Amino acid sequence: MSTSQAHVYAAVRTPFGRFGGALATSRPDDLAAGVLRAALERTRLDAAEVDEVVLGNANGAGEDNRNVARMAALLAGLPVSVPGTSVNRLCGSSLDAAMAGSRTIETGDADIVLTGGVESMTRAPWVLPKAERAFPAGNAELVSTTLGWRLVNPRMRAEWTVSLGEANEQLCEAYDVSRDRQDAFAVRSHRLAHEAWEAGFYDDLVVPVDGVDLARDEGIRPDATAASLAGLRPSFRPDGTITAGNASPLSDGASAVLLGSAGAADRIGREPLARIAGRGTHAVEPHRFGYAPVEAADKALARAGITWSDVGVVELNEAFAVQSLVCVDAWLERGLSDPEVVNTRGGAIALGHPLGASGGRVLGTLAEAMRADGHRWGVAAICIGVGQGLAVVLENEAAAG
Repeated sequence: MSTSQAHVYAAVRTPFGRFGGALATSRPDDLAAGVLRAALERTRLDAAEVDEVVLGNANGAGEDNRNVARMAALLAGLPVSVPGTSVNRLCGSSLDAAMAGSRTIETGDADIVLTGGVESMTRAPWVLPKAERAFPAGNAELVSTTLGWRLVNPRMRAEWTVSLGEANEQLCEAYDVSRDRQDAFAVRSHRLAHEAWEAGFYDDLVVPVDGVDLARDEGIRPDATAASLAGLRPSFRPDGTITAGNASPLSDGASAVLLGSAGAADRIGREPLARIAGRGTHAVEPHRFGYAPVEAADKALARAGITWSDVGVVELNEAFAVQSLVCVDAWLERGLSDPEVVNTRGGAIALGHPLGASGGRVLGTLAEAMRADGHRWGVAAICIGVGQGLAVVLENEAAAG
């Protein structure tokens, strides 16, 4: 049985663009190809030595169809001998891709795996379901594939298929999270993201998109205040607490994470950033998806052989402020030292949330934050529609002493 361990060697991403914004003219397969090339350019690795490309993608109904990982690898100029596969676990797709790649390395089936993910929510198409019989007499309705439930099976329980926003309003009621607290969390996300960019933290993590004039994440609002967010109307209920200001925006972007065994360091030409020490998946009722990272992270920590008291930094994808706060509160009860260790360089509310790319973003940001701040242990976690959550524990072995 193989005893290989998987390591993160490099992580890059595009700037994340707003819906209909600077990346709207960029195809998702081109976005993905760009970050694959960029990840390889940071190494001295012969691209033919990549054993597998694994990319996450949530929608896959448009230009990202027909196995976007294989298409992106070909567009990136990798040899045709390098295989590619795409995975879909909705918002967790690229974290799932990294988890799958790490398992492949640990079993000895691969030595080097290029992972990541992509989403253009702007370019997600409308779809027209096929008729059940030829030449129906009535009209047909186009369905948007941008986000959320579509073409729902009527046998699915109605409480499971509420909108993502309504599901989080229910979470807000269950855990009594105030609108003020959500808005304050969102302001913090924008402030920390802006400060991280100003300090140069993202300079090496983010690579430009060919032909696009976008240097930074398009959604960051450094001037956001509690007062300005308080003036926004609720998005899902007339008397609700969730607004466009305290939830992640629709976004476009791509991420890539290069994984390899310890023995691959010489061929890659650099030392690893971190070791993948534990993985966790968890599922709950579909409308409670925002809470699923809680147990996923607990499982990942147990498999890494550590507890929350050992964790120095957390990257949690901020799908909504309320679900992020509920998760952090639960982890504080389990021994996490301080809520301020979560998303120290901002989160998805400010940076954006291009579904299939976000898991790679949180994993890459976590590895870099651990290196920059000298933390030994960190957790990357993400909630997923239809009631799932994923988490990965990283160890910065350079800080182990």
